[in-house]
Amino acid sequence: MSHQRVTYTRRRFLSTAAKGSALLAVPMIVPARALGLDGAVAPSERIALAGLGIGGRGNYVLDCMMDEPIFQFIAIADPQKSRREAVQQKAEKKYGPGVAMYRDFREMLPRQDIDAVLIATGDRWHTMASICVAKAGKDIYCEKPCSMTIEESQALADTMRRYGRIYQAGTQRRSVANFLFATELCHSGKLGKLTTVHANTLAPATNHDWLPGEPEPTMDECDWNLWLGPTPWRPYNQQYVQGRWRGFFDFHGGGILEWGAHTVDQCNWAAVNDQTMPVLYEPTPTGCVATYENGLKLVMREEGWMGLGTCSVRYEGEDGWVETGDTGRLEMSSSQLRSEQRSYSEVGTSAVSHVKNFIEAIKTRKPAHSNAEVVATSHIICHAAYIAWQLGRPLKLDPAKVEFINDAEANRMRSRALRDPWRI
Repeated sequence: MSHQRVTYTRRRFLSTAAKGSALLAVPMIVPARALGLDGAVAPSERIALAGLGIGGRGNYVLDCMMDEPIFQFIAIADPQKSRREAVQQKAEKKYGPGVAMYRDFREMLPRQDIDAVLIATGDRWHTMASICVAKAGKDIYCEKPCSMTIEESQALADTMRRYGRIYQAGTQRRSVANFLFATELCHSGKLGKLTTVHANTLAPATNHDWLPGEPEPTMDECDWNLWLGPTPWRPYNQQYVQGRWRGFFDFHGGGILEWGAHTVDQCNWAAVNDQTMPVLYEPTPTGCVATYENGLKLVMREEGWMGLGTCSVRYEGEDGWVETGDTGRLEMSSSQLRSEQRSYSEVGTSAVSHVKNFIEAIKTRKPAHSNAEVVATSHIICHAAYIAWQLGRPLKLDPAKVEFINDAEANRMRSRALRDPWRI
């Protein structure tokens, strides 16, 4: 006689226990907290959260999530021992003992009691980790940039669509009020027909050199092979794992992508409501000017902003203009537009509203503000602009095929080789 192993998840256990209690009719005193009667969330309704590569910005987003009673953090995966121990300590201070640690996230993903995963690794891992998590049946909040190439952008959107997962990119300005207000001015027609939208980006260049090799730590202290993941092999240097990997081509998509993941995303939303992307990309010394099929310009630039904060955007129409940034302040072209402005307390770097939107998306199974479809489109724009900048010549893009027209060299740059055994 064969016996089938039965795995009891937390939810299954609670369901079975409830049925059994009705048969036994044993008097029980159930704490109000367990029923969610004192303002707490009942255990059966909580979202069990895990983390992957939490440090820096990831710690801030995790704090925002831990402030929400519906989340309970139960596991952390990180190739660096010091980081996984720090996150475990933080979480156990709030939730008590029992937060599991994993060096390799692939050992964590089979757990059936994990509902969602916060991914805050370096950029090189964002697409690959998101795809692995989606295939494991969990929802995802992933920091930006969400991809390193055009090919990864497409694979990300395809995977989330195929597996039906909720995906929220860390492009939190989609949920911050002053940016929402500026976009609404465009969509409502109060600026008239749009002529130019401007995205605050950084200097595009990346470095193709390597830092000098240093002795590798033990695998338990830092699994260097896993830290590198799908990127090309290079010698270990502690500066990389200390967060100083930005600016190196193998790990980073350059300055257009770094801030454009936010600002180009905002501009594409304001300009065409995420429905398409520019068809012409003309590099400038420090950025790119892209043109939509209808003649609308998207200017990616580092200089000439009004001092309204980092990641600024500016929308110009035939009847007026608006500019805003991370301070929450806005400048507008007329007193009539200014009269509609309200006071905004949440600055652009805040993830509070964005996390709340992620929760709502998990509950309703409706797309999050920064879902994989919209961020794939805006990231493709950034990648196309950076390819044009690297080649130093204008490029024409077919938005339907996501291919450069009559340019084999540019089309080869839509992807990067991935190191075995990683595949998307």
